[in-house]
Amino acid sequence: MTFIVRPIGKVRSSLKELSQCPNQGSEGAPEAWIELDPEFTDATDGLQAGSEIVLFTWMHLADRSVLRVHPQKNKNKPLKGVFATRSPARPNPIGLHPVTIVKMESTTRFLVSPLEALDDTPVIDIKIARAEDTWNNASLQ
Repeated sequence: MTFIVRPIGKVRSSLKELSQCPNQGSEGAPEAWIELDPEFTDATDGLQAGSEIVLFTWMHLADRSVLRVHPQKNKNKPLKGVFATRSPARPNPIGLHPVTIVKMESTTRFLVSPLEALDDTPVIDIKIARAEDTWNNASLQ
């Protein structure tokens, strides 16, 4: 079975190189602009500054052949399967980013924080965060 995932926009970030990216947004990631394709103007109805969202990206530079990694790029930690980590290297490199909308410049351009994605990273979906989401309190690594 094959799936087609079409980008809805892209990230505009000061992060230009992989070496600049923190492991997680909470580790000092900067603000970044999200620029959506014009056809998605109506899809942002209801979003506003202060909205907590989950941004889904396609980590286009990730190595899709990697199946085991050292968690958090720490060679002192034993190798784990990528499905037991948050590594961008994985068979389907979907990025999951809990962020807050800082500013809505327009219905297709808004500033979010914090975001650890590279400039030009494709955005594939956006969902509103729910109260039961526990991104900041998760004990998983």
